[in-house]
Amino acid sequence: MTITLFLISVIGAYLLGSIPTSVWYGIGYFGVDVRQYGSGNAGATNTFRVLGKRAGTIVMLIDVLKGWTATCLALLLYYFNTIDAGELLTYKIIFGIIAIAGHIFPVFVGFKGGKGVATLLGMVLAVHPELALLCITIFILTLLTSQYVSLSSILATLAFPVLSLLRVFGQPDTLLVVFGFVMFLLVVITHQKNIVRLFKGSESRVKLFGNSRSGN
Repeated sequence: MTITLFLISVIGAYLLGSIPTSVWYGIGYFGVDVRQYGSGNAGATNTFRVLGKRAGTIVMLIDVLKGWTATCLALLLYYFNTIDAGELLTYKIIFGIIAIAGHIFPVFVGFKGGKGVATLLGMVLAVHPELALLCITIFILTLLTSQYVSLSSILATLAFPVLSLLRVFGQPDTLLVVFGFVMFLLVVITHQKNIVRLFKGSESRVKLFGNSRSGN
């Protein structure tokens, strides 16, 4: 495989993930740095809290698109015959993880970004869209019943490898299962404070059809 094209793709995936959507959008359209308000997190959930539902939705969709686009860079390598079909999943996962790392540690804003859940969703949509949609359903149902964004994110992420092992969509790919559990571990690590608040009963809730508040 051409090393130069691979390196360009790696850098591209990281820079895509590093785009600080919430920060740039908040400052550009509202003159507000979301990191100075709410939870201080540079992610979609804090944007919902600080700037409202419309702004939060825009930020979330762009962050999802970041993950999807970065993951699909693997198709570029395949198009130029630098990898074969059997390697496509591997490189999708590599570029997706790099994009998530970029979102969590963005070069554009001092390597302090969001928690990567929306970017992870975009990655999963590119890797396995059917399973991703099922995980989205689990996220929505959990959020509707519990009103905890953090809990919904954790359970939806865990559902990915578990549903793979249950062969919901056929024989599971070992790499996909391992990737799923690694991503679950990453989400747990980035949500440590939320988990502590959940156990203490002090985690804030978010209302989909009212004023939004969350500790995520």
